[in-house]
Amino acid sequence: MKIYRNIEDFIPLDNAVVTIGTFDGVHIGHQKIISSLKDYAERINGETVLLTFFPHPRMILHPDDDSLKLINTIEEKADRLANSGIDHLIITPFTRDFSNQSAEEYIREVLVSKIGTKRIIIGYDHHFGKDRKGSLVDLLKYAEQYHYSVQEIPEQDINDVAVSSTKIREALIIGAIATANKYLGYPFHITGKVVKGQQLGRTIGYPTANIEVAENYKLIPAYGIYAVEATMIEQIEMTTGDYIPSINGPVLKGMGYIGTRPTVRGINRSIEINFFDLNEDLYGKTLRIRFLHFVRHDHKFENIEEMTAQLAHDEAKIRLLLSE
Repeated sequence: MKIYRNIEDFIPLDNAVVTIGTFDGVHIGHQKIISSLKDYAERINGETVLLTFFPHPRMILHPDDDSLKLINTIEEKADRLANSGIDHLIITPFTRDFSNQSAEEYIREVLVSKIGTKRIIIGYDHHFGKDRKGSLVDLLKYAEQYHYSVQEIPEQDINDVAVSSTKIREALIIGAIATANKYLGYPFHITGKVVKGQQLGRTIGYPTANIEVAENYKLIPAYGIYAVEATMIEQIEMTTGDYIPSINGPVLKGMGYIGTRPTVRGINRSIEINFFDLNEDLYGKTLRIRFLHFVRHDHKFENIEEMTAQLAHDEAKIRLLLSE
């Protein structure tokens, strides 16, 4: 996959088959659109182009509202799209000026002039341009004038899988990992660097890797205990050019914790992983952690001994879950 950090870096194609959207989560509904994109490109010997935006439009249009948390960081989204077989990913910096284009300006200047669109495939209820007033009606209106065709994926095709990015976010917030993973079509994951913590886990027989997630817009699931798998990855700079998905290493299994550690009077949120049967020093490594099962919510115990006993039960349950 080739990646472009600005649409100005893109050289228009002869036979571009294009879709547009934020594609947060790259979930199974999005994957239907991508599948249609690839099928049509193959039929006409074209190339697939996915145009997305960063920052997310809501971050620019409503800067005081920090409530939006995204399923994927921009790097995680690029990985998912590269693995899905997209030829070209354009990440357009979203600005107020960009959002103020009329529907026709957007079609003429972006889709036709800068990309060379011959076919555009969109999900139902897609809107674009100033005040999001552009729609399928506008795309069809200008199709003959600008020599492209349009395909809308019907609502029933998307709703057959009953999925949306909003539903996935809602599931993650309450710890419904099984539901979120079903809608995503892959395990929800976070990516972060292993940093030094207070090392309290070592004193009770549960040493943990403390994970630092740099992106404050990344959605973190409900506080609690999880069955997780992780791989060490190489972070690749997302500069314009050929994009290679992050390299996965051996699979590490363990018990994940998200919470404030109330039993030891913690205050700040902590993300910690107790990896089973691992003696390797992970400090400074970047891990991609996949959340496979939710085990229980975070809980304040009466003392360290009670907490340690519960962790032993959690470990036994998680080892069994991960062996299935």
